[in-house]
Amino acid sequence: MEITAGMVKELRDRTGAGMMQCKKALSEAEGDVEKATQALRKMGLAAAAKRAERATAEGRIEAYVHPGERIGALVEVNCETDFVARTDDFVRFCREVALQVAATSPRFVAPEDVPASVVEERKREAGARLADEGLAGDELAARVEQEVETFLKEEVLLNQPNIRDASRSLGTMLTELAAKLGENVRIRRFSIFRLGDSD
Repeated sequence: MEITAGMVKELRDRTGAGMMQCKKALSEAEGDVEKATQALRKMGLAAAAKRAERATAEGRIEAYVHPGERIGALVEVNCETDFVARTDDFVRFCREVALQVAATSPRFVAPEDVPASVVEERKREAGARLADEGLAGDELAARVEQEVETFLKEEVLLNQPNIRDASRSLGTMLTELAAKLGENVRIRRFSIFRLGDSD
C-alpha cells in the first residue's frame, strides 16, 4: 500500500512522532493508522519508562480557579529542562492537571504515595460492611479488592480518568507527554483551596 503524505501528517498529529518514524510505522502496519499509532505509542512508552529515573529540576507551577472563585488548585509539574517547560504541550498538560485537581479533589499524586495503613483501613472498613451484607469467602475478598481499586482510582490523581477524555487516565497522559517531549515528566505535588475551609 502506498503511504501518502496525508497519512503521515495524520499520524504525526496524533502521536507527535517524527516524520520518518511515522512513515516507517505506517509501512510496517500496511497503512493502518490505528495499528501504526499503537506501535508508536508502545515505542514512546518504552522510551519514557527508561527516562523515568532522570532528575526533574525544571517545570512549572500552574493555577486553576473555578468560575465563581470558590475553589482553586495549584500544581507543580516537573521536567528536565526549562526549554520543555515552556512548550505548548507541557503548558497545556499542566493546565489539564490543575483543572483535574480542582474538579476531582484527589488525595494523592501516585499509587506509591498512598500509605499502606490507608489501604489496610479501607480493606477493613469494606470487609466489615460487606460481611454485614452477607458476603463471605472468595466473593467477599473479590468485592473488597474491587472497592480498594475503586478507592485508588478515585483518590490517586494518576489513576483518575481525565475529566475531558475518560478513556485515558492522567497517568497515561503523563507517560504519553514524556514520550512526545523526550524528557522525564512528573507531577510533584498539588494543593486544593476551597473558600471557607479551615485546612
